[in-house]
Amino acid sequence: MPRFAIANTVAAATAAAAAPLWRPGPWLGALMLVMAGALMLCADDAAALREAVECHPRAGLPNVAAKLNAGAPVRIAYFGGSITAANGWRVKTLAWFKERFPKAGVSEINAAIGGTGSDLGVYRVGYDVLRAKPDLVFVEFAVNDGGADPREIRRCMEGIVRQIWSADPSTDICFVYTLTGGMVKDLQEKHFPRAASTMEAVADHYGIPSIHLGLEVVARITAGTLVFQAAKPTTDAERAAIGSRLVFSEDNTHPLDAGHQLYTEVIARHLPALLAGGTAAAHALAPALEADNYQRATILPLERAHPGVGWTKLDPASDPVGKHFAERLPGLYRADAPGTKLSFRFKGTAASIYDLVGPDCGEVMVAVDGGAPKPVRRIDSYCTYHRLATLRIASGLPDTEHRVDLELDAVKLDKAAILFPANRPDLEKNPAKYQGSSWYAGGIMLLGELTGPPQ
Repeated sequence: MPRFAIANTVAAATAAAAAPLWRPGPWLGALMLVMAGALMLCADDAAALREAVECHPRAGLPNVAAKLNAGAPVRIAYFGGSITAANGWRVKTLAWFKERFPKAGVSEINAAIGGTGSDLGVYRVGYDVLRAKPDLVFVEFAVNDGGADPREIRRCMEGIVRQIWSADPSTDICFVYTLTGGMVKDLQEKHFPRAASTMEAVADHYGIPSIHLGLEVVARITAGTLVFQAAKPTTDAERAAIGSRLVFSEDNTHPLDAGHQLYTEVIARHLPALLAGGTAAAHALAPALEADNYQRATILPLERAHPGVGWTKLDPASDPVGKHFAERLPGLYRADAPGTKLSFRFKGTAASIYDLVGPDCGEVMVAVDGGAPKPVRRIDSYCTYHRLATLRIASGLPDTEHRVDLELDAVKLDKAAILFPANRPDLEKNPAKYQGSSWYAGGIMLLGELTGPPQ
């Protein structure tokens, strides 16, 4: 999966356009992970891999422990990708807290979006997590960050930590690392894969506890009691081949219920120690590990760019698309007419639009600082449905004021040619769904500050 901050120019961003960021089923996330492995960046490839240790308690979880023990209301945020979004370890660990602390009134903030990593997470942490005022945040991005540049991982993860503690320094944080089949070999060799190793540097710097859920899985593979990936058996021969071994996953990434139960048991094994360690106190923000970390990352409502003629704000109560994404976007607008514009100025180093890709979408022309407009498609090979995405405008810019001009193009795309062959029958069966060249925009993503409409 292309990472948010790869593109340094509009042209580079265009090449990575329409990256899938929301996934209703496991197959897309698994394919994206394969793509991510193929796109690995080499900037910090030589970074040392950490020794594989199931839990580093560090400073523990003292503040949430104090609230749990006092019977106070506690909000637990689960912030991650599809492995966290599933009704698996998130649901099961929440039940663990509720069972052990029945007087505390434990509730969850489900802030997981399939197929997304810390690169989007650092922008959405404010809207999806912090506005709900969590007491504890589990952060799970090691799988979807598997192909990211280690320096970008540090910038994003540090940005997440610094945003959380700037909003409320009493909030506890725990990093949780999951795995895919491609990470098994590293763990068998007694070291963390690259993404988790990189995140450990941030955890060390800020005293954040971390738990790797994959070591127990690998230990059982080695012991011959677990099969990491196997299709659901349909014959006696297939069932006999698996025998009594636990099957962890069908797609090499997303755990079955038994796999999620295993993940939960690992967390439950370490939570008592994490909740018993440390003294309740505000977390101090240490000097930055990366001076250019992404603490400034934010998502702003599209209203701040004053969408005008040609834009329709979708009613989440009556519009099916608006309703579906109401929890994830600060508002959703649709433009249908070619030539519909959106422009704004900002001071900072990167900008994107938090938007949708989908079957009825077209192409947007993107220009920065008066440069030549570049086309960015808002439909890709997966688009038999709408899903969250980011329209990447530019990154790596000088930290000065910039102007962005966006315009819905009049081009009529060959959508049959864009879709994967397996998805073309949907177009043939439902041609009306693919009509039009719309653009759905839901927010402005900035590393910096909005300075106003264009002058």
